[in-house]
Amino acid sequence: MSPLINPAPRMFYDYLTVEQVFPYQLPQVGDTGICYYDRRTGEQLRDTSPSFKVEGSHSTSIRVRVDGNKLRVEGNPSAVNRLDNLHGFQSIAECVAVYNDILHEIKDDKGNRLPSFTACTDWGHLQTEDGSKTRMIGNGARLRRVDLTTNRTVGKGNELAYIRALSTQRVGYKNGHLYEDGWTCDWQARDHYYKAYGKAQAIRKFLFPKCKRNFGEDSPEFRYLLDLAAYCDQQGVVRMEQELKSEYLARERLEWWGLFDEGRFAAIHGEFLRGFDKLEVMAMDYETIAERLLSEEVVGSTQAANATANIAMKWMHCPGISFDFTKSQMKTYRARLNRIGINIAQPYDVTRHSVVMIRRAEEIVTSDVLDLPEFYRHAPRPRHLRLVA
Repeated sequence: MSPLINPAPRMFYDYLTVEQVFPYQLPQVGDTGICYYDRRTGEQLRDTSPSFKVEGSHSTSIRVRVDGNKLRVEGNPSAVNRLDNLHGFQSIAECVAVYNDILHEIKDDKGNRLPSFTACTDWGHLQTEDGSKTRMIGNGARLRRVDLTTNRTVGKGNELAYIRALSTQRVGYKNGHLYEDGWTCDWQARDHYYKAYGKAQAIRKFLFPKCKRNFGEDSPEFRYLLDLAAYCDQQGVVRMEQELKSEYLARERLEWWGLFDEGRFAAIHGEFLRGFDKLEVMAMDYETIAERLLSEEVVGSTQAANATANIAMKWMHCPGISFDFTKSQMKTYRARLNRIGINIAQPYDVTRHSVVMIRRAEEIVTSDVLDLPEFYRHAPRPRHLRLVA
């Protein structure tokens, strides 16, 4: 086992989409363009181009689009020019600096370069055309998608059991969905998307083929990925990812970079992670469920605890049973049980829910701080960030 370095703080940024509107027309740098004309007058209305990929080493790519005076970049800055992204950048500034490094190298046939993204320093309100609504607008970069990520360790060999247990839980109003191979579960909503998956399995499935193709099986690069996958196996790494979409960012006023406290992302991600603390449950028998309801102060009496535990027993032992959740009493039972990690809105499945029953016996202990091995290759500091420093 390789020596460990200092523990890395848990949350970092994964995928990021940024756009900014500039007060001038941007250079047309793509190989193809689209011009819009008025058919009656022949006047050119708009000159734009489709997005194009900027390829980095190790098969990573970032997508860039220039649309008049709007610049948009999307991709995974933590993966640029790296073999892996087990751990990535921990600030938006670092991610944007990676994008600015890329933009600095793109120019048109006259040598004009694309501008850099900048943080907002001021804001105002823009009124809709009909005058019915106003929305906040900043003078810099706008975040359109932000992915927050944590490497959670669950112990060697426990990944499948833990992921299956996660899939029995609700996040907000969404039930978990377990993939067929058992290595991934997710929760989908209109404005956000959550996912948990085995990291070692993902490295083998997605990174191994690319590395073999680009460098060969005998290369130092492939040996590095072999060691990294083995290390993730040893630690039992389950990747916890949270995708915040543009609608969510706008509603929470987290879209204009520089005009909000970035610590709010850590708070939002922490709430997502804490939502699974109730998996610290329990052998699922009648007495344990009733006791847990009382100890967690979900109910205030033994009678209420027993009545609620009885519903859980019916759910477990009566195949095909369905509950009428339009009735207020059944809604109450469902809410009580959900607070201790039992979701009776999903059909009971012994292959998924049994892992919750044995969790206490297996002693699956989770941690959200992954000690990185000494051989780990960290992301290089972006050049634009170095210049500022």
